[in-house]
Amino acid sequence: MKTLKLIAITLFLFASTANHAQVSINVSFGTPPQWGPVGYSEVSYYYLPDVQSYYDIREEQFIFLSNGVWIRSYNLPNRYRNYDLYNGYKVVLNDYHGSRPYGHYQEHKVKYYKGYNKGHQETYRTSSNYNNHDNGNQGNNGHKKDKH
Repeated sequence: MKTLKLIAITLFLFASTANHAQVSINVSFGTPPQWGPVGYSEVSYYYLPDVQSYYDIREEQFIFLSNGVWIRSYNLPNRYRNYDLYNGYKVVLNDYHGSRPYGHYQEHKVKYYKGYNKGHQETYRTSSNYNNHDNGNQGNNGHKKDKH
């Protein structure tokens, strides 16, 4: 009987130890906003030159300077309430993966000045894949092309 208990305890300890040994690493990139530029799936931040602010894609927050302090908020400050995120230029910071993109603010501010625009950016909302939910139908909204 003691042997049976000893075997049961050993099996229980082994099973619980093996269960704790499993480690899961989840690297998750947030879903880009509808006003975000198409074509960048593994990016963490945008810099918005016109409002000299950042957007954190994972946290879905804007980061902006207010009275000398960097603030994180779900909305831009009131002074930018009329800013058009869909038509404003977004600089994709695909070379930065930390948590404080504003550490490079002076560099970004000079390189990507107010009014900086490198051309039209297609947004997720205006993309042909937005209407067909990227179902592989190349913008045909689920309808097959006629074969003539």
